[in-house]
Amino acid sequence: MQTETTTCGTLLPLATEPRNPGTALDMRWVNSAQANTSAIERRVAALPGRRSVKKEHQAAWLLRAISCIDLTTLSGDDTAGRVQRLCAKARQPVREDLLAALGMQGLTTGAVCVYHDMIRPAVQALDGSSIPVAAVSTGFPAGLSPFHLRVAEIGESVAAGAREIDIVISRRHVLTGDWQSLYDEMKTFRDACGDAHVKAILATGELGTLRNVARASLVCMMAGADFIKTSTGKESVNATLPVSLVMIRAIRDYYQRTGYRVGYKPAGGISKAKDALVYLSLMKEELGERWLRPDLFRFGASSLLGDIERQLEHYVTGAYSAGYRHPVG
Repeated sequence: MQTETTTCGTLLPLATEPRNPGTALDMRWVNSAQANTSAIERRVAALPGRRSVKKEHQAAWLLRAISCIDLTTLSGDDTAGRVQRLCAKARQPVREDLLAALGMQGLTTGAVCVYHDMIRPAVQALDGSSIPVAAVSTGFPAGLSPFHLRVAEIGESVAAGAREIDIVISRRHVLTGDWQSLYDEMKTFRDACGDAHVKAILATGELGTLRNVARASLVCMMAGADFIKTSTGKESVNATLPVSLVMIRAIRDYYQRTGYRVGYKPAGGISKAKDALVYLSLMKEELGERWLRPDLFRFGASSLLGDIERQLEHYVTGAYSAGYRHPVG
């Protein structure tokens, strides 16, 4: 049975949601999606100063952030050994002495995210845990390989043991307003995933406008996405608070109209504990506490965990430590 960690360090059964089955493409709904850029920027600019948590409350929020991390390695020089070390860190993300001081047990990251060739080493290293392996797919990061190969890649990754698939959409469909093609593409990817959950990467830094982000978010959810995700981490602009607000509000709109909860994953550029706290507070204010659990919220990150662990050590000991005391992989 999967569990989730509460802020007091105990474990409770992880709530489960009915999977988003998708809906028919509703162009009236899509075309009605707008984005007031100045209002969005004012809203998020005020967030870091207004929502500050300290001491034991901060420690509790940081522990929750760890449980929502997709611990990631997506480098051309990845090896089985590196992935195995990353998986060991996913199993034990914080030093045992710090967890004991915090009264915490059973804490893990939300998932481990790798390229297709690293799925099997990751699955083997995580055997016996409930931590899923997520695989980037569909010609990541550009998504420009032949369509039938992108679909086949999903099937190969699921067969290799990936329980979550992070797909990339064709940005040209958004930039040209070809929403039917985006819907059909996303629906095909969702069908190819079978029981594996699918995260739709919008590559928001390449979509031009916040309105495009809002409409692409809705179309992907209509086609059955389990999560919508900001970025591949390879674009020049990755996760930002304005983009996150637009996507989160699209998720809220979709839930209010359909009754299905879709998850959210900001990825790329989130490396500091203070940034994680801002994203968590934004999620709580806009969507509520239910979206602060790993089945509905993930950070796509590789270096975030190290800074969070440093902050937790400071809370326990009163002193900051060097980064090398908290190796990731």
